Amino acid sequence: MWLRMAEPFPKPGLGKMTETADGCLVTSSDLRWYVVYTCARHERTVSEGLERRSVESYLPTYGELHRWSDRRVRVELPLFPGYVFVRIPLREKSLVLSTPGVVRFVSLGGHPYPLLDEEMHALKNALQCRPARPFPYLSEGKRVRVKNGPLKGLEGVILRRKGLYRMVLSIDCIAKSVAVDLEAADLDLLPSSTSK
Repeated sequence: MWLRMAEPFPKPGLGKMTETADGCLVTSSDLRWYVVYTCARHERTVSEGLERRSVESYLPTYGELHRWSDRRVRVELPLFPGYVFVRIPLREKSLVLSTPGVVRFVSLGGHPYPLLDEEMHALKNALQCRPARPFPYLSEGKRVRVKNGPLKGLEGVILRRKGLYRMVLSIDCIAKSVAVDLEAADLDLLPSSTSK
């Protein structure tokens, strides 16, 4: 699945009213998901700092077993090292930028670039339903669509590794990907004209 971006400057519309960190009321259509770049190994610090400021954030993680000479410990690591997702009205970007550990917004043409709500929902759903691990970003490969299960309808790039089929979900604006294990029977190969 290639995350598509929403229009850079969404038009306000009617929607559910929400109170922001600064006490203003905004409609749900004013809230957009953005990606912020963090200082190295500061993802959790940034996420916690945003939470203290009442800013909605999302830091996807995965578990990994670390081995030391005397013990094994399962640790939670960021799935997208160096990045945290935030959901804000654009006027609150200074609140996010002033959070310790935040470097900048992922931008296009100097403007923070919003993700589509549907794509963020699909990413969250995929990570709740299937185990995922960081994966090298891919720009080419066979495109597939999931035809069964909770990820039905998602598109991505398929790989076969050690007998397993993996669908790679890519987020273009941060050049990061995640591999999700799937059964071959749950995938439809898309026509080669849509291959990247």
